[in-house]
Amino acid sequence: MSANPRIRLITMDDASATLDIYRPYVENTIISFEYEAPDLQEWQTRIKTITAEYPWLVYEANNQVIGYAYGCKHRYRTAYSWATECSIYLSENFHGKGIARILYETLFDLMRLQGYVNVYAGITVPNPKSEHFHQSVGFYDVGYYRNIGYKFGAWHDTRWMQLHLADKPANPPMPKPMKEVQDTEAFKAILDKANSRL
Repeated sequence: MSANPRIRLITMDDASATLDIYRPYVENTIISFEYEAPDLQEWQTRIKTITAEYPWLVYEANNQVIGYAYGCKHRYRTAYSWATECSIYLSENFHGKGIARILYETLFDLMRLQGYVNVYAGITVPNPKSEHFHQSVGFYDVGYYRNIGYKFGAWHDTRWMQLHLADKPANPPMPKPMKEVQDTEAFKAILDKANSRL
């Protein structure tokens, strides 16, 4: 691992660094279905929108953000409120070092604290590294969307996977937004646990 690593919540000061991580996935791969990377203002808007409700974590080492993971809305109907989606991106030189696993496991602990029951990941296939990684942290198959995306002159499938976060309670309370949990002792304990593993 790099020197002085830590996992923390994203701030708006991280917008440029996280966008720089994301941009090559848009411009050079089918991992993202966007055709053009967002500009900084749009990226800042996304951060503000997502973090109002969901956790967005960054992995920082040597005062440089080298990876991030976040949750976001799965569907908009009320009955889907206990389901969320997740995404994770690392700088190219930091794959295979265990960073993604710690980021994801911390993200999922925070989602459990909020009250989410299931999390979903959509993966453009084939992507053996991502598919294997998601299986290794407990995701299982839901199904495939065939030829759902067109990019770089070809049609692409997505593989959808699910991770069960918590038992299904009767009459579940609505998940809490991040602002209601991020100053709690339970939240601090989750981040302390993550950072003790780095």
